[in-house]
Amino acid sequence: MLAKVCGLTNRADAEFAAEAGADLLGFVSHPPSPRHCPAPREAAGSWADRSVLVMVSDNPEGLARAADASGFRRIQPHAGPEARGRVTRYLRERGFWVLLPWADTPGQEDGAPDCHLWEPGPALTGLPGGSGRTNPLQHPPPGPFLLAGGLHPDNLRERLGALAPLLRPRLHGFDAASRLESRPGLKNPDLVLRFIETIRSMEKEAPHAL
Repeated sequence: MLAKVCGLTNRADAEFAAEAGADLLGFVSHPPSPRHCPAPREAAGSWADRSVLVMVSDNPEGLARAADASGFRRIQPHAGPEARGRVTRYLRERGFWVLLPWADTPGQEDGAPDCHLWEPGPALTGLPGGSGRTNPLQHPPPGPFLLAGGLHPDNLRERLGALAPLLRPRLHGFDAASRLESRPGLKNPDLVLRFIETIRSMEKEAPHAL
């Protein structure tokens, strides 16, 4: 079960999350975001192999160039509805691991990524991407997914319990960002550690439920 800590902006937070056992480290390259990381390569340090570049773009060539510049091989592309399939195919053909956001809304193109990120839709949040809002869990992605949307150490078990049993085999992990912070862009080490430890504990308690 993957634990993804997203919205990292500095090396100290990235190193702490990685050393605490985070499987994936998310770095947002989107200046309007309070979690924008202006230098992902430097922030990731020696953990580029676990790092995911998070960008809002319909330009697959630009996404690939940005990931190459950061030294990352994992991309979370927030592309528009008409571009998501084209973007995903381009990136995967070039060897990138793609975590494709799947808003909790109907009628989306799958895009066939490596994994989906099931998150609340912009109709609820008003934003592309993370918002800290709880995922209504009404429109699941068609393939494997990480669950996102207002996650923190104290609601992971409740959120797992809210998933329909038929969906649980497709759950590959959890993604959290704003609920693990002391303030926007700065992680709270205790919350990060408890988030990761809770996921590991859930695996041991009920391995067949995950």
